[in-house]
Amino acid sequence: MELADKLSFLGLSEQKVKETLKNESLSKLLGSIADQARENGELNKSAGNLLYNLGTKLPRQFHNHLPFLVNYITNGGINQEAKLTAAIKFVQNHPSGNLNKAEFEKSCGVGVEVTQDEIESAVASIIEKQKTAILNQRYQFNTGPLMGQVRAALPWADSRKVKEEIDLQILTLLGPKREEDLVKPAKAKAEKKEKPEKPTVNATQPTKQPLTMAEFLKTINFHAPGENHKTDGYVITENTERLLKEHLRITGGQVRTRFPPEPNGILHIGHAKAININFGYAAAHNGVCFLRYDDTNPEKEEEKFFIGIREMVEWLGYKPFKITHSSDYFQQLYEWAVVLIKKRKAYVCHQKPEEVRGRDPPPSPWRDRPIEESLQLFEDMKNGKFEEGEATLRLNLTLEEGKVDPVAYRIKFVTHHCSGDEWCIYPTYDYTHCLCDAIEHITHSLCTKEFQSRRSSYYWLCNEVGTYCPVQWEYGRLNMNYTVVSKRKIAKLIDSGHVRDWDDPRLFTLTALRRRGFPSEAINNFCASLGLTGAQISIHPDALEAHVRDVLNVTAHRAMVVLEPLKVVITNFPSEAAVTVSVPNIPGSDDKGTHNVVFDREMWIERSDFREEEEKGYRRLTPQQSVGLRHCGYVIKVQEVVKDSSGKVDHLKVLCEPATESNKPKAFIHWVAQPIKCEIRNYERLFKHECPEDPAVVPGGFLTDVNPNSLSISLGMADISVKNAKVYTKFQFERNLARVKVFGKWCDIPRKQVTYGDPGLTYKYSGITTPAKPWPKSLKAVRDLVNRVTGYDYNFVLVNRYKDGSDKMGEHKDDEKDLDHNTPIASLSLGQSRDFYFRHQDARPPKSMKIEKAKAPSSHRAASASAAATGIRSSAGGAADGQCPV
Repeated sequence: MELADKLSFLGLSEQKVKETLKNESLSKLLGSIADQARENGELNKSAGNLLYNLGTKLPRQFHNHLPFLVNYITNGGINQEAKLTAAIKFVQNHPSGNLNKAEFEKSCGVGVEVTQDEIESAVASIIEKQKTAILNQRYQFNTGPLMGQVRAALPWADSRKVKEEIDLQILTLLGPKREEDLVKPAKAKAEKKEKPEKPTVNATQPTKQPLTMAEFLKTINFHAPGENHKTDGYVITENTERLLKEHLRITGGQVRTRFPPEPNGILHIGHAKAININFGYAAAHNGVCFLRYDDTNPEKEEEKFFIGIREMVEWLGYKPFKITHSSDYFQQLYEWAVVLIKKRKAYVCHQKPEEVRGRDPPPSPWRDRPIEESLQLFEDMKNGKFEEGEATLRLNLTLEEGKVDPVAYRIKFVTHHCSGDEWCIYPTYDYTHCLCDAIEHITHSLCTKEFQSRRSSYYWLCNEVGTYCPVQWEYGRLNMNYTVVSKRKIAKLIDSGHVRDWDDPRLFTLTALRRRGFPSEAINNFCASLGLTGAQISIHPDALEAHVRDVLNVTAHRAMVVLEPLKVVITNFPSEAAVTVSVPNIPGSDDKGTHNVVFDREMWIERSDFREEEEKGYRRLTPQQSVGLRHCGYVIKVQEVVKDSSGKVDHLKVLCEPATESNKPKAFIHWVAQPIKCEIRNYERLFKHECPEDPAVVPGGFLTDVNPNSLSISLGMADISVKNAKVYTKFQFERNLARVKVFGKWCDIPRKQVTYGDPGLTYKYSGITTPAKPWPKSLKAVRDLVNRVTGYDYNFVLVNRYKDGSDKMGEHKDDEKDLDHNTPIASLSLGQSRDFYFRHQDARPPKSMKIEKAKAPSSHRAASASAAATGIRSSAGGAADGQCPV
């Protein structure tokens, strides 16, 4: 019989048969079920549906029970969905496979037939309890809960008959429907609640706290401890049920995870995700997480790496339940290797390493050697009777990826960090990590996706040595653009002098990020924002830096630091001596306290904050224009420009006066007096390209892609608040705004920017790529409003927040190659409205087109355009504006 005919035998429609045949594994399984069912004769439609549901719902590790369950369905013992669900649950709860027939039939209602009288009685009893409500609400009464109550009383009752009986008894109670029963009830208006007074939100305060990793992982649906056998693909043996019971006795049902790094290098940003997932999942379920060093490569392991790993785990805020080593279990691992040899599941091989490398290596001629011979040779390996490379212990197994007989033990005459010279044979990672998980009774072995192909060997090893078997779950690896994380490649960067050490701030090792000033909280928030999927992802550094800014904005004290100092002498300084000025630690957050700085006759400002020539749009100090000094309440104006012999400005002599409404300057600048001299290190990206390891992009290798200008060093001056700061204390320098390069020149951006949009979208502006954040509820409403007003659907927004109405976006050319040339753009102004002009890039004013404003049907004022823009000029200030490209 053809497979399609077998599916038709189960009662599937012609269309359903075609759809099912597209799923090869499912269609073959259903064909097998049909063959078993045919032995008992023809099927009715109900039995066919149940057999189909059996094939789709029963986990594959329980397929050995299919004949048992098929027989109950075809002979009518299981004749409804509720009984099938109970049967599958019973089978799952007995992983040993020894099913007690009497217990099974009792739990599944086999042979139980609920009579019509029993249904009538149960329905009458429940309706009597709800009689008053039914009489009041009549046919508007919700009968759904009544069905649930009857099902609880009579679990094996036919649902269709129960529904019919409920309808009949309600009709008997209420009589036929009246005209008012046919009218849909009006939805009750929710009572208007008094709006609470909106709290003041400072510019430095985040509007919404990000979800922590532990909070996020509470939503992940992994198996419960002790229910390993219910996960897809788990291998069940005759010992599984006994071992799981013993496991639960030892752990008490506690969730156990582990973070198992190799102590041969420094942890990087990818490890931060692994740390957060393993420790976070344990924390989310009141469990524990082990820190286990996978110390099976003694020649590469150093004390500094052991210490560095522990420090980074603790820096991220996690405390291991226990710190263990794979070497703690070397004796047990050795004994299990002997067990495998005795079961002919492992053998000693003498092929050279170069012979077994690559794809399709020749089979080992020693695969079938006698058990006693392998036992003796393995003992000789342990006792140092072979040289390195002369013998290995290999497993008699083929991995999912096609690798045949992976190595379990190799010889290394190297002193071990923990065990010294006790061993000269060392287990491989593939052999070690699953068995160490078993020894520590790990419940959830969480690892990256590349280990999915080793899952079968993981289960195979645990079951072959007869120990408890954890469940392996995989998630997508995290890769960061513009960097390398390979230990070997970082070592090359260090050796070639491109970076100074493992903690060089241009790297993405965790020690480097800590030294760079990245808060551990920000790294954890970043990891939580990535979610948990099986997809490998490559993230732009901007995404991490956005979380860093969010945390530093509310935690880092501000300091005034001058990067390129220009001396200023106040000739009419209002005091005989220096004055102390109180400065808020974090502007807008009074509860964060203050610190003192010195205001004196001699001070230093940024050289870029003074220009000899007047320039349109320049708002800081010139010979004709005064400027304010932050925090001290004074305005200065130039009295004399003093130059050196080369004509370069040496210092300024200025006059000062208190700032008032009448002399209010266009801008306030930062300054330092009696400063501390300091070395300023400005870091840029280490590599020029997003993927420096991609030979298609960087054919000369990653070392040729190093940015020679990734570090610039200058001597600056800082205010006294940074004096005596502890190592790793973080400061934000005041005034240093985001910058863009315009016509080869770096310019400050006088606004704060953020982008929101659909998943996967990014915005590139003057070489800066910004990933879109998820749409917040409030901004979704604004987007929907713009959609209605303009008649277009938008999937992205760039939000600019200006200080005041004097800040604006000047004339500029939009040359965004990522956007289609017919892309509509809507511009929405919140606060002070703006005028927008468009002109062709070759045209000159006044040949321009002013876009007329469209009044949004709300309290917001809006300007919108749906033209292919080559240039935009905006005038007038505003509190915020947004641009939404399609």
